Amino acid sequence: MSVLVDTSIWIEYFRAGNHSEKLDFLIDENLIVINDLILAELIPSLRVRNQRKIISLLYNINKLELSISWNQIIELQFKCLKNGLNGIGIPDLIVAQNAKQNQCTIYSLDNNFELMKDILKLQLMY
Repeated sequence: MSVLVDTSIWIEYFRAGNHSEKLDFLIDENLIVINDLILAELIPSLRVRNQRKIISLLYNINKLELSISWNQIIELQFKCLKNGLNGIGIPDLIVAQNAKQNQCTIYSLDNNFELMKDILKLQLMY
């Protein structure tokens, strides 16, 4: 089992140490993965704060290749809209697609994933 740790978890982890027990366990068990989209959301603000060690650690996490199928993104968005979910952003759809492509569980605080869970058949960690 691999767990794609979303930006929201990392932000809370770095900011206040929230979710540290669960995330530390996943790290110790080498179960976490990341992708370039999540890194692109995290790294710039870490660079501003000169957090070189954290940046280095993030780059050493097993990285899922982003293989974006725009036709699939369109289909995922269509399914969301058809089921009354308006306002799901493309980055969340890309994370969902990436997790599905790699049979990963998503660990996130972003409520959009909970809303999409049944529609898109996502595996989530709480």
